[in-house]
Amino acid sequence: MVYTHITELIGNTPLLRLDPAIHGLADVDLYAKLESHNPFGSVKDRVAWAMIRADLDRIAADGQSFIEASSGNTAKALRVLGALHGIPLRAVTNRIRVSEVRQLLQLLGTEIVELPGLSECPDPHAADDVSAVIAQTTGQAPGRWFHPSQYTNDRNIEAHLDGTGTEIADDLAEAGIAHLDYLVGGLGTSGSTRGTATALLARHPGLRTIGVVSDRFDFIPGIRSEREMWDVGLFRPDFYDDIVTVDSAAAIEATLELVRGYGVLAGPTSGAGYAAALRTLADAPRPPDRPLVAVLIVCDRLEPYLSYFAKRRPDLFGKAAAPAAPGPDDTDAAPTLTPAALAELDRTGRPTVVDTRGAMAYRVGHVPGALNIRDDQLDEMLAQGVPFPRSRPVVFVCPVGETSLRFAALAHRAGYDAFSLAGGIVAWRDAGYPLERGN
Repeated sequence: MVYTHITELIGNTPLLRLDPAIHGLADVDLYAKLESHNPFGSVKDRVAWAMIRADLDRIAADGQSFIEASSGNTAKALRVLGALHGIPLRAVTNRIRVSEVRQLLQLLGTEIVELPGLSECPDPHAADDVSAVIAQTTGQAPGRWFHPSQYTNDRNIEAHLDGTGTEIADDLAEAGIAHLDYLVGGLGTSGSTRGTATALLARHPGLRTIGVVSDRFDFIPGIRSEREMWDVGLFRPDFYDDIVTVDSAAAIEATLELVRGYGVLAGPTSGAGYAAALRTLADAPRPPDRPLVAVLIVCDRLEPYLSYFAKRRPDLFGKAAAPAAPGPDDTDAAPTLTPAALAELDRTGRPTVVDTRGAMAYRVGHVPGALNIRDDQLDEMLAQGVPFPRSRPVVFVCPVGETSLRFAALAHRAGYDAFSLAGGIVAWRDAGYPLERGN
């Protein structure tokens, strides 16, 4: 078939039956909706196009720019679509944590504004909230900006109501499949699962919808943690029959199974969804007269996340395996210092203080003399060994003393005199100790 415009390739993605011999679930037919086949590589192609399509000519004629809260696929799609009409994009984010994503957006000419990570900044007056920054920016020059607002825009849901969900229902009906029992998908904006499930419920009223999030202290690109979902305007927890938490190790293993078992080059969000599907469907009751039928949304492709895999699983790339992540017992045993104890140690013991927050939060205010090594960079460094002198204590600092416990546990396990600052930079500030500003 010949097409005349790239937007004609958005949607109508394939539905692939996953071989039961691979997933091993008895009496289960599991299908993958391959949203990775959209022209820019992800489910967000539908969303970006739906949010701007009706206004595109006016936006271009008025010389406006897009501004959006995105650190990945939505920004990519908006930038490509905007470039076709001469419309720039400013992407505002609380940190891009995958290097290929940043590089691709830069290659496409995106203006990237990275704010401190959520709760990273000790200055309550500093700009650290993406929504507030976008509202301030658009309020100062309302005629300059068009804000699609994927986290609150109902067109996000409608893109899947009219598209993804209807396509799945039609494809199943064409294949003679009269029942659909489960829909499984990762939760970022929650638009894909809400829109798709709403369309499917109209034809399969017994459908159960399963949302997938990451562990609250873990990171899986493309989905939010269980605690971060409350910041999403479209999120309705009661819409879901269950919300399953998956850690990054399980997501990576499941991603590898998608690739090696089925030839589906999916990203880690889809791996998390596959892991959640296997867990959910293994215990789900079977209908008496037919297989259980489920659909997994495969939202994007593997290639943009190679650095994520390399950091988490260097053994996959022929390098030494990363040390085992500290478990709850390790982090519970990790030594901590109160702000007063750190101040005294700094006076007498010349510690190496390592601030694990993003660069902007560090510049706003940090423990005097602290080094800034961002947590994702520190993960990569620690995979090769602890890079600090053993002759001095090492103190790790994060926003509220949670992330730093993991690094303190790793260094402590390696034989270092290592500590975590209890309560983090917030406790240091609240105790009245000085904050150093700048680089």
